[in-house]
Amino acid sequence: MSPENTNSLLVSSGGDCVIFDAWGRADDWTKVLNDRGLKLSAIYSTHGHSDHISAAPELARAHNVPWFLNASDVPLVLWGNQILDFWELPRIADDFVKPNDLRAGRVKILDDIEMEIIASPGHSLGGVMFYFPEYKILLTGDTIFHDGVGRTDLPGGDEKTLRESITNLMVRNLPDDTYVVHGHGADSMMRDIKAQFR
Repeated sequence: MSPENTNSLLVSSGGDCVIFDAWGRADDWTKVLNDRGLKLSAIYSTHGHSDHISAAPELARAHNVPWFLNASDVPLVLWGNQILDFWELPRIADDFVKPNDLRAGRVKILDDIEMEIIASPGHSLGGVMFYFPEYKILLTGDTIFHDGVGRTDLPGGDEKTLRESITNLMVRNLPDDTYVVHGHGADSMMRDIKAQFR
């Protein structure tokens, strides 16, 4: 069993790479990296729900790389173990690799790739989105989907805060041809997202 349509991304430059929302099993990710001849540099998570981080702690330990997650979502890491049981995925160990705090701002993730971290609480307390201005790509996590918004009935969820996060994104007025990758399901274009919240 597995989460429904969870989207993880691997971004590479040369032989180095980073993984966004590393769900599944750490050993499966290691096989992907080995098969592609890639060296993992870091792991980034849009939020702390188990269907987006299940492989992150063990992957960070196995490859000795930093894992980034907003500090407000760290309490969710072990909270999700019962859900991982349901999905028949390995539990996250009590002594899991602690993530580095992920805050809004611009960072260089690889030698030639920069991204902007956009705070987007509401689905969880520490939710973030990742925007790559040079490539016009936005990763929304579970804040927005191609046909709706993230749920707010899980720990840290708040509908008013989620709506404020979406309003703040709309105010940024990202280019209409920005490619939008959601935490689950089909991708979108920014023009479609703008039309959804007009």
